[in-house]
Amino acid sequence: MHILRLLLARLAGALPVALVVVTVVFLIVRVTGDPATILAGDMASPEVVASLRAQLGLDQPLAVQYLKWLGDVAQGDLGRSIVSGQPVAALIGERIESTLLLSLSALVFTVLLAVPMGVMAAWRHNTLVDRAVMVFSVIGFSLPSFVVGYLLILGFAMWLGWLPVQGYVSIHDDAWRSIRHLVLPTLTLAIFYMSLIARVTRASVLEVLNEDFVRTARAKGVPPMRILSHHVLRNAAVPIVTVIGIGLAFLISGVVITESVFNLPGVGRLTIDAVLSRDYPVVQGVILFFAFVYIMVNLLIDLLYVLIDPRIRY
Repeated sequence: MHILRLLLARLAGALPVALVVVTVVFLIVRVTGDPATILAGDMASPEVVASLRAQLGLDQPLAVQYLKWLGDVAQGDLGRSIVSGQPVAALIGERIESTLLLSLSALVFTVLLAVPMGVMAAWRHNTLVDRAVMVFSVIGFSLPSFVVGYLLILGFAMWLGWLPVQGYVSIHDDAWRSIRHLVLPTLTLAIFYMSLIARVTRASVLEVLNEDFVRTARAKGVPPMRILSHHVLRNAAVPIVTVIGIGLAFLISGVVITESVFNLPGVGRLTIDAVLSRDYPVVQGVILFFAFVYIMVNLLIDLLYVLIDPRIRY
């Protein structure tokens, strides 16, 4: 019952955030310039610009445009693409599979490797293992994702020929080929994320290891693995889960770059194409989509806090 009340409270609290996001997305496109003038081009006559503004509904007062945009978004209507004429929601739906698979594979790969790395670095503090994890974290933070992507392509695709360079195969058509095409993008997306989570996990576990109750458990002769699993990890879990949720923002921004490097037909690539073609309804739609994904993930993180540590009450 407490979880249900918390869920309802968090959903109610997410509504003002969603309203702010919708408003900011609407204003960003208008503040950066008149979309009709941008779409028509520098050489277009005033008559052409005026006609395009009327066609797009941009000749109406800003408040009217905003209320119409708000009503459409509430009904799930994100507008129509100026370039293709298709609904923006349909375009996102067509591209969501590759983005979802890439994000989930990077998330799972990161958590399964980065958390044990951080735990081992803290458990073996000031040893070679600890220094190796810290060196990896520094390198992972220093290299931009597109540089990592091109290095992986050079090594595993061009020199060794083990994996395909780019492209995407639907998992429904050929699961094995789909996995092979996702290996390099997943590694590219995961390296920065792994560096972040490994560092925070190490710091969190190291802090708990210095607590009095851990020293007491050691003095009582409790086996080291039981101390780690029953005492240390349970008390260090909340900061780790927090950084996993926060790091999702880096994951979302990394999707845009990674899909461009590996030519994946996902929502990130749709964003780049829309920006280059000045298709502002699509730009609005994908920004809104990513923002709502981030809001829902933060809602899930809040619920996980209570499950991890029952002492937490909002």
